[in-house]
Amino acid sequence: MWNIESTETYERWHQSLNSRGQARVLAVLRLLKEEGPGLCRPYADTVRSSRFSHMKELRVQSHGEPIRIFFAFSPTRTGILLCAGNKVGDEKHFYDAMVPLADHEYTEYLNTVFESR
Repeated sequence: MWNIESTETYERWHQSLNSRGQARVLAVLRLLKEEGPGLCRPYADTVRSSRFSHMKELRVQSHGEPIRIFFAFSPTRTGILLCAGNKVGDEKHFYDAMVPLADHEYTEYLNTVFESR
């Protein structure tokens, strides 16, 4: 099993989901814990526009709506859930908004972890 942590940004988003949405997300997170960075399509895919070549997204369908959870595995091999959102209604600009946020969250995480060493 892989260790998975999350940012406050991700946690706030997760808490905003209804119980059915949370259950769908948790099912895919179980797969991530089992497979780690090797989890692939249809459950995960690489985010090509990120500053980080190992940035990925979890792909969750909840009642026909595409949820994307941005994550990366740190140099210490810990999975970090960075941020998430629902693509419905903003498909064209979704990644323009979410990828910079994911990059920022990951940078902050790395700075915090490596400053404490």
